[in-house]
Amino acid sequence: MDFQETRLKVASESKNRSDSPEVRTVVVAEDEALIRLDTVEALEDAGYDVVGQAASGQEAIDLTRELRPDVVVMDVKMPGTDGITAATEIGKENLAPVVMLTAFSQQSLVEKAADAGAMAYVVKPFAPEKLLPALEVAISRFDQINALKDEVTDMKARFEARKRVDRAKGLLMESMGMTESEAFRWIQKTSMDRRLTMQEVADVVINNVANQNDR
Repeated sequence: MDFQETRLKVASESKNRSDSPEVRTVVVAEDEALIRLDTVEALEDAGYDVVGQAASGQEAIDLTRELRPDVVVMDVKMPGTDGITAATEIGKENLAPVVMLTAFSQQSLVEKAADAGAMAYVVKPFAPEKLLPALEVAISRFDQINALKDEVTDMKARFEARKRVDRAKGLLMESMGMTESEAFRWIQKTSMDRRLTMQEVADVVINNVANQNDR
């Protein structure tokens, strides 16, 4: 598989992609009713399907277990079980990606949220144009992590594979004009088509780009 072949394959697949977006399901967890309603309205206006609303972290966990949404939007601070604890539980059970909502004064909690398994965060007060991309990033990262879990069981090897795949994604995005999710889907599909691991495909991409740059 050389770099020119990669270019032709990407162009062909881009042309054949469906134009009809899939409807994403969301659980919104926010104890302040007004903010929760505003969030739900913004998501529904953008075409998302809000399948559950929670006012506490425990309620968010329960709804996520029951409904299995594509993504959870959750406030950091909530009564009883807080958002970070809830995100940790949801992450341990691998139920759904979590996007955390945090006030500007709570920036110190962002690192804790990432450690808890949150895939993205948005600072309040937020505009829809900030929230919506964060949801798609969280869903994409969640899918990618799960794909690598299926392929690599050893934690250290999985981390190395993820680094290589991330580098290859960046090169495809830069050289082919692909989005992050498109680049990952291409790597994943190529690995299945050619019966290679995703890391092996990533290594081919990285090596081919390096060879092109050396010419």
